Amino acid sequence: MFKERERILVIGLDGLPYSLVKKLCQKRILPHLKSIIDSPYCRSIQAEIPPLSPVNWTSFYTGEGPEVHGIFGFTNIVPKDYGLYITDFSQVKIPTIFDQLGQKGFLSKAINLPNTYPARPIKGMLISGFVAQDLKKAVFPPPLFAILKSKGYKLEADTIRGAKDPALLLRELRQTLSSRLAALELFWPDLSWDLFVIVFTETDRVFHFLFPALIQENHPLHSECMEFMRDFDKAVGQLLDRFDRLPEPKRLIMLADHGFTNLKTEVDLNAWLARAGFFKFDQKPRHELDASIISSNCQAFALDAGRIYLHKKDLFPRGQVTHIDAPKIIQEIKAGLMSLSYAGERVMERVFTKDELYPDTEHLAPDLVCLPNPGFDLKGKFDRQEIFGHFGRFGCHTVQNTFFFDSHGFNPQKLRQTGQEILAHFGKKHIIS
Repeated sequence: MFKERERILVIGLDGLPYSLVKKLCQKRILPHLKSIIDSPYCRSIQAEIPPLSPVNWTSFYTGEGPEVHGIFGFTNIVPKDYGLYITDFSQVKIPTIFDQLGQKGFLSKAINLPNTYPARPIKGMLISGFVAQDLKKAVFPPPLFAILKSKGYKLEADTIRGAKDPALLLRELRQTLSSRLAALELFWPDLSWDLFVIVFTETDRVFHFLFPALIQENHPLHSECMEFMRDFDKAVGQLLDRFDRLPEPKRLIMLADHGFTNLKTEVDLNAWLARAGFFKFDQKPRHELDASIISSNCQAFALDAGRIYLHKKDLFPRGQVTHIDAPKIIQEIKAGLMSLSYAGERVMERVFTKDELYPDTEHLAPDLVCLPNPGFDLKGKFDRQEIFGHFGRFGCHTVQNTFFFDSHGFNPQKLRQTGQEILAHFGKKHIIS
C-alpha cells in the first residue's frame, strides 16, 4: 500500500485562453477539458505583468512577483557593459516552492516547467522547460539524462523552421507532446510524490504561429489545427484519468501563464523612443539584441514586452539621466505612449511606473512597464526602424483571459498566489529569503 499523501497535481496549459477552451468544448473538440470548463471552479484570471512565460511561471513556482524573484522578462541587461542575456533559473533570486516544501520533507516532481533551466537540485525530480537547450543540463537528478535520451525526449519544437512550415511545426509539436507523456510514464507510477507539475507548452507555440487558423473556420489550416487540439486534449485526458484514480485526499489545479489573441501588429518601443527623441545610438547594431550601441545621448531604451529603462547616470557607464531629470522624462514617455495609435486604435491600455508595479524592489526593475490593448505585441529590438510590423507570428499574449481551475475553488488575483496557496495547502509558511 502507498503511504497516504495529500497530493496536488498541477497541469500547466501554456498560453491557453479561457474563451477559446469554452468555444472548442462547445464544438466537442476538447471532450476531456469539457468537464473542467463546465465546473463553477473554472474561470478566467489575469496574468502577471508583463504576460510572459518566464515572468509568470517563475511567479507561480516562487509564490512571489518579479519585484521579489527578479525575473522581469525574457532578457536582462548588464549595466556595466550593456550586454543582454537570456534570463534563466540561475537568475531567480529566492527559494522556490519546491525548495520550501523539500525542507519539510515533501517531494515534488516537475516536467517541462519553464524558466527552470539549468536544472538545480530539488527534493524530487525535475525536467526543465523553455529556455532549456541541453538535455543533460535540464534534468535532476543527473541519471535522468540517460533515461530520457534513450526515450528520445525532445525539449522544444523547432519553431524557427516551423514558422515557415506549418506541417513541420505541428509534427514537431506532436513529438514534444509525446515526450511530455513519456516523462509522465517515468515520473508518475510510484506515486512517491506530494506535488506533481507538468506543463504543456505546445499550445503557446501553435497559437503564436497559427492562431488565425484556430479561430477562423474557413482558414485552410483550420482542420489540421483542430486535429492537433484534439491530440492535446487527449494528453490532458491522460492526466485527468490518472488523477481520478488517485486516492483521497487530492487536489487538481490547472492554469495558464497568460492568455492569447489574434495579432494585430508588433510594436517596437525602441523604434518609437528613437522617433520621439529618447533613444539614440552611436553605431549600426550587429543584431536585434545589440544594446552596446546605446549612446551617451540616449535617455531611455526598451527591452522585450514593454519594459522601458531610463539611461541613468548612476547605473550605466554612459548614462546621463539624473534623479532630477527622471520624473519629467518618465511623464513625457508615458504621455506619448498613451497617445500612440495604430489603424485608429489606441495601442496602450496602461503604462505603469516602477513604483506602481514593482514597489520597494532591490533588483534592476524597469522604470516603466507598458500593458498593451489585446492584439498588440510589444517588442524592444535594437535593429528595427519601423514602429509597427509583422515578423512571422500571428498570435500574441494577453494579460486577460488566462485559464484557471482549482478543484478546491481557490480564486487567485495574481498567478503568484497559486504558489502561495500550494505552500499553504501543505501547511508550509511562505518564505522569500
